[in-house]
Amino acid sequence: MEARRDALRAQCSKLGLDSSSYKAYSWEYLINRQYHVIWCNIFKAASTSWMYNFNLMANYSAAFLDKTKEVPLELARKKYVRPSVEMLKKAQSDSITFLIVRHPLERLASAYNDKIVHAWPKSFHDKMGHRIIRKYRKISAEKPPPPKERYPMFEEFVSYVVDEARAKRPLDMHWTPYTTFCTPCKFNFDVILKFETLDEDQRFLIQMARLQEVVKPEWRNSGKGSQTLHIINHLYSRLKKSQLDALYNLYKYDFQLFNYTIDKYYEIVRPDDNSSHG
Repeated sequence: MEARRDALRAQCSKLGLDSSSYKAYSWEYLINRQYHVIWCNIFKAASTSWMYNFNLMANYSAAFLDKTKEVPLELARKKYVRPSVEMLKKAQSDSITFLIVRHPLERLASAYNDKIVHAWPKSFHDKMGHRIIRKYRKISAEKPPPPKERYPMFEEFVSYVVDEARAKRPLDMHWTPYTTFCTPCKFNFDVILKFETLDEDQRFLIQMARLQEVVKPEWRNSGKGSQTLHIINHLYSRLKKSQLDALYNLYKYDFQLFNYTIDKYYEIVRPDDNSSHG
């Protein structure tokens, strides 16, 4: 944990992300005053489990949480106000502040799978999927159109995300880089949990924050294991190298601050049509 904290600080100052030219963004943090824990909720990085835990800590009963149809985030926001930067910094003086990070490209694939492929009919993400298909699906004379897919292919989704980012439009919270979502260089973090070692990391956090009586290290829709990695590799094998370059560019700080690499993905993607291999 200490090594992760030190690495984060070192990278923040090396990249200048802790300088005054970057604005601190506290909107997405949840501050629990009763148990003195603060969390920045990064979507698609064990957020379902910890939203559940924070709702338990806000004194909703497990029985209620298990049967309610309300959105966990909306329940949480009834109990946790969105903090100002000053409020957050003040609360940090006697609290444990943590976040959970995940490999940026795994997180993106998970968001695609969850929000786009399995979007509820007529939901916000379902409509987004239809817009992506209309804009990015190429139908050529030699290649007959694909069977009527209800959702965009991964490469179409990636084109959309990259174009939105280039146009400086705000990205969906499920795939916004977490460096902009949590501005981790502007606040001190006591614990950095990683999705890849979450079982162990959660136990450490729960013990450190003395939450044993309140929450269990449970993990809802964990999306871990060889099956998941197989799906992720399959998705990235559909991309071209230039698309991977663009994704790296988008998530560059997430990679650098939390010590993730992209190398193995370059072995999966397809070369660009016009580029010689090299």
